[in-house]
Amino acid sequence: MATSSLAGKVVWITGASSGIGEAVALAAARAGARLVLSSRRPGELERVAAACRGCPEPPLVLPLDLTRPQEFAPAAVQVQTHFGRIDVLINNGGVSQRALVAETLPAVERAIMEVNFFGAAGLTKAVLPVMLAQHAGTIVAVTSVMGYVGTPLRAAYAASKHALHGWFDSLREEIRPAGVRVLLVCPGYVKTKISENAMTATGGRHARLDRGQARGIPAEVCAAALLRALARGDEEILVGGPERWAVRLQRWWPRLYRWALRRAIARGRF
Repeated sequence: MATSSLAGKVVWITGASSGIGEAVALAAARAGARLVLSSRRPGELERVAAACRGCPEPPLVLPLDLTRPQEFAPAAVQVQTHFGRIDVLINNGGVSQRALVAETLPAVERAIMEVNFFGAAGLTKAVLPVMLAQHAGTIVAVTSVMGYVGTPLRAAYAASKHALHGWFDSLREEIRPAGVRVLLVCPGYVKTKISENAMTATGGRHARLDRGQARGIPAEVCAAALLRALARGDEEILVGGPERWAVRLQRWWPRLYRWALRRAIARGRF
């Protein structure tokens, strides 16, 4: 699927009201995709929809709360009824964390898993029958470098991303014979509001732009990488700056990875 072949394709994006999701929506619109935009913020979705240029028709604004699984099946029916098909589902909605394990309430850990893992898995299962019937489609999971490694203050977030990797890797092999693909997109630091919106130990808002996010790649760069991977038929990509090399260090030289991580911690980078 070349980027240009997104023209006329139905692309459903969660977390589309800001950050990576918004950037993907704008890029897909320029490629001529027919868009479904979802998040919990209808006002921001309308803003993004108005900024989408190149769509053959106005985007379908479909507010969706990933912690409410009862909304998933009706939403999938609405999209299929509106467009007649679903070609790409981009599971991008999620929430991060900034809290020590010892201080984090169990309810906060469950909330992070509910959004990041159960939300993506549940919506995918609602869309899957449509794609299987079509014998075509691509499911994208925007995970993270944290799907491979763990760092301080992000334990539940890392756990949710590790879970996504295991679940979507398994799903890929189950549905590949039916012509449906799975793409994992694993960003490092991206300059968005993810750290500002991250959950604290008690469920509050972190409300600070971390240094890592401040020096991250622009969301537009991540979005462009995602769409290129989609066009190439990739199954997994790493996106970002030097931090993406942590994945290779962890895999091949784990002792060196732990040394580098502890050095970064000592320098106050977390």
